[in-house]
Amino acid sequence: MRVSPQEAAFFSPEPGLKRRILAHNPNMMLVEHHMELGWAGARHSHPHDQLVYVISGHLKFSCGDEQFEARAGDSFVVRGGVEHQAWAFEPSVVLDVFTPAREDYKP
Repeated sequence: MRVSPQEAAFFSPEPGLKRRILAHNPNMMLVEHHMELGWAGARHSHPHDQLVYVISGHLKFSCGDEQFEARAGDSFVVRGGVEHQAWAFEPSVVLDVFTPAREDYKP
């Protein structure tokens, strides 16, 4: 499946966050997130494993009992079922890969 930038429209699921769904199949999904300065996501968990790659910006993450900051070029894994949360210290762009695909993210 090929997805061009024109086919992947951004939408805003909450204030301060823009999301677009890129390539996906039932087994995995690539998602681009743009966070505004000061954005704070709700602490949550989901059954999907999540790979995170920070393209730009500076964020703080809480994953389970661990807290850390991440900047452009950093990457990490959030295991399914682990509660996590993110805060943007500056405008930031993140690529997430979920497995299996997040059906709840599809418009």
